[in-house]
Amino acid sequence: MPAMDVETLLKEAGAYLPSDKLEFIGSAYAFAAKAHDGQVRASGEPYLEHPLNVGLTLVEYQLDAESIAAALLHDVVEDCDVSLADISSRFGSEVAKLVDGVTKLKRLASKSEQKEFDSKTQAENLRKLLLATAEDLRVVLIKLADRLHNMRTLGALPLARRRAIAQQTLDVYAPLAHRLGLRRTKWQLEDLAFRYLEPKQYRRFSRLIATKRAEREGFVEDAISSLSEELNRQGVEARVLGRPKHIYSTYLKAKRYAEQGKSVGDIHDLFALRVLVNTVADCYKALGVVHNFWHPIIEEFNDFIANPKDNGYQSLHTTVLCYGTTPIEVQIRTHEMNQVATFGVAAHWHYKEGGRHERSMDPRIAWLQELAERRDEDELDGEQFIESLKTDVLTDQVFVYTPKGEIKDLPKGATPLDFAFRIHTDLGYRCIGAKVNGKLVQLNQPLNNGDVVEIVAAKTERGPSLDWLNPELGYVRTSHAQNKVRQWFNKQERSQSIETGRQMLESGLKRLAVTVPRAEKLASKLGYGHPDDLYLAVGRGNLTVSQVAVKLSSDLEAPDKKIEVSASKRVSPGSIRVLGVGDLYTRMANCCNPLPGEEIIGYITQGRGVTVHRRDCINVVNEAEKERLVAVDWGDVAQVYPVKLQIDAWDRTALLRDISAVIAEAGVNITDVDFSREDAGMASLHIDVEVTSTSQLSKLVAKLQSLWSVISVVRKGDSIVREQVTK
Repeated sequence: MPAMDVETLLKEAGAYLPSDKLEFIGSAYAFAAKAHDGQVRASGEPYLEHPLNVGLTLVEYQLDAESIAAALLHDVVEDCDVSLADISSRFGSEVAKLVDGVTKLKRLASKSEQKEFDSKTQAENLRKLLLATAEDLRVVLIKLADRLHNMRTLGALPLARRRAIAQQTLDVYAPLAHRLGLRRTKWQLEDLAFRYLEPKQYRRFSRLIATKRAEREGFVEDAISSLSEELNRQGVEARVLGRPKHIYSTYLKAKRYAEQGKSVGDIHDLFALRVLVNTVADCYKALGVVHNFWHPIIEEFNDFIANPKDNGYQSLHTTVLCYGTTPIEVQIRTHEMNQVATFGVAAHWHYKEGGRHERSMDPRIAWLQELAERRDEDELDGEQFIESLKTDVLTDQVFVYTPKGEIKDLPKGATPLDFAFRIHTDLGYRCIGAKVNGKLVQLNQPLNNGDVVEIVAAKTERGPSLDWLNPELGYVRTSHAQNKVRQWFNKQERSQSIETGRQMLESGLKRLAVTVPRAEKLASKLGYGHPDDLYLAVGRGNLTVSQVAVKLSSDLEAPDKKIEVSASKRVSPGSIRVLGVGDLYTRMANCCNPLPGEEIIGYITQGRGVTVHRRDCINVVNEAEKERLVAVDWGDVAQVYPVKLQIDAWDRTALLRDISAVIAEAGVNITDVDFSREDAGMASLHIDVEVTSTSQLSKLVAKLQSLWSVISVVRKGDSIVREQVTK
């Protein structure tokens, strides 16, 4: 590596480190340069460029000299046959410990690549990364800097490896950087991953941002100048900057806009303003100035100073109509908040005068230690641990309060049951109800920011319901709560679980009117060696009735499987095309009930258009007037199947409305409804619907059963495609 780059590293580090620490870093660089002499990367560059760039990133974080030295040395043990003892004797045990942590992760990653990114190996790699981070935050900071430079040079690798590394970066490393408050690292990782995963979209939005920048550059400069003058006039000492949007975040916003029927051209805030002030009081004073100067859009205001994000981010966000017409976002924060917003928890590892460092666990990464403890408590393997990480940690968070005012962070979409298990496992097992903001709510109601949650618990442990594991009902959303529920059932007597599973499976599939094979065949189809193993999986909540129903219906998509359809199955005759005749009214023949995919022929009837028969129909074969037969084909057939449902419920106001809303939300069409009232306040509804698969029907039945006052939902008749089986 050219000497000027080494000088750049030392010059940047010299802005906050004393000269003796610079000498320490210089000696680490010299050692790494000698160890890597003659080595080159896949890109053809000298290998030393990689550790040097990792070190430069840590200098941006303003980390201590030991971290920078470890970054420079992080590959010498693995790639240069240097021992940890050598590093410890030359640079101290602290540097050796950091190098050891990163080296172990690198070895796992290397094995993972040799196995073409085997998911289990990757999962174990990431699990160890987070466990190591819980012990020393600097390990993950070095690893993120390492991943950042690898992403910048990813183009030298084969396509399959590029995509695999980019996907892992987008799924885990970028969200991890966000959770740690490393905003700059986060958006860089996202943009680089996006470049390799969606190259066409990346180029499209790169051009869009470049165009918008050219269009708005003058506008933003005028806005900065005007707001700076107004803040100065009102006595607020502030620095106003422009803030560009990033490529991947703009792409995500465009997708959200498309879902709302808006176009990319409706995105106005590709640029925003950032106002940096000295104190928290100045933040709110500057906010008042901004709102008096430009008209605010009230619903676009967020106070992240009073309510910081889970990663410690603090700022005031507001959107105003600049010059009366153009929306522009303004972020207001102190200089210290801006430092934390940029470097997150790394800001607390900044070098301190006198050689002291912040060694205590930052409360904003306490979740890492909790996650490490939870892994052992929940008995998770590597893949389960990473899934728990993705669903419970690396997602958007909501902040709710206990009745005593303690704040708890949960993933967005979490329910009161998730909250109960977050407080204590025993509380989750005893949970029988919940109050949110003083009002009783259903246990599957999603929580919102600021909710005060109170759990109503039985005096003794009742144990969870298997319904809590039904994903369609949405009782528990976090992996932690789901694992606790499964653990409870796993501890029950095996024989009891087998019997419970058998009853659940039989009654559930009967309710859905799904004909199933003999027990041995069903177990084999689902990958179990014995029916008891299948019943045990259902009884313990590891397998749901819905999943079994979906598996039994999966053969619908397999053209080589023989299927039967009951005579009650209807196909829309409007999809039939009469060839060479033009548009004619068509109807399906009741004698042979032709099905999509079967060979068909039309018969012209007097005054009733064309009746569609199977070609081998006895009535067609014996037809004397052959001139009445016309060629037809299926055209575009909508694959829907009629199903009759019987819903029994306690009669109440808006019952039919609520049922109709659930059916509509599931994307299912209603073709007929018969409503009758019975004695004792009961109501019975017979509803004909059209579904696309057993899976859709199973989800619909589960949602209908969760409605208040609904007693039972039963499928009537035999009207959906299923595999021909032998009892």
